[in-house]
Order: sequence, then structure tokens, then C-alpha cells
Amino acid sequence: MHELKIAEDLSVIVLDTALDNNLSKVTKVNVIFGQMIQIVPDIFEFAFREIVRNSIAGDAEINIEILPVKMKCTTCGSAFQVKENRFACNICSSTDLGIIQGKELFIKSIEGE
Repeated sequence: MHELKIAEDLSVIVLDTALDNNLSKVTKVNVIFGQMIQIVPDIFEFAFREIVRNSIAGDAEINIEILPVKMKCTTCGSAFQVKENRFACNICSSTDLGIIQGKELFIKSIEGE
């Protein structure tokens, strides 16, 4: 259950950022996860809410965006989105691939008063 560790780490960033920007209340946190992080959004949100419950972020709305996995074939150069966990080029069927997108884990924005 890596959602708990991620929630702990991100809550520190949210609260530190709020403090650094003199916010009295965090109203919204927008988070982006790449699909390869394999986060379960409900578990992450529950863990995050528990961690920040008695803080200025306790009532914050949490928006989670999951980015799909995108790869680039190193054989033919085509880029494609991975579907149904098929990690092979759609054009030449090569499995010699580089990842373009899908391993992200970051806070897109923090809103507050």
C-alpha cells in the first residue's frame, strides 16, 4: 500500500507550500499520477485526508488526474499510447521501447486563501 507513503510525502509538500505562501486554508489540491505508478485513487485520497485532517488542508478538495502510459518505439520511432497492457509497438511489434509518459507523480497545483 504505497498510497500511504505517497500521501504522507505529498501532504508535507502541500502544508509547507501553504505555509511558505501565507495561506490560512488550502481549498484544493490537484495531483497528477502516471498510470504506471499504479495508485488506487480512493486509497490515496483516504490516506491524504486522514493525514491532513486537523490541518489547514483538512477540508481541501482533492482532484486526481491519471496520465496514460505513452511509449516510443526505438526501432521505428513511432509513439503510441499503451492499451490493455500491450507493451509492443503498434507499427512494427518491437518491444524495444522508451517511456514518454506514465511514471509521473506530482502536485499540479495548490489553491487556498
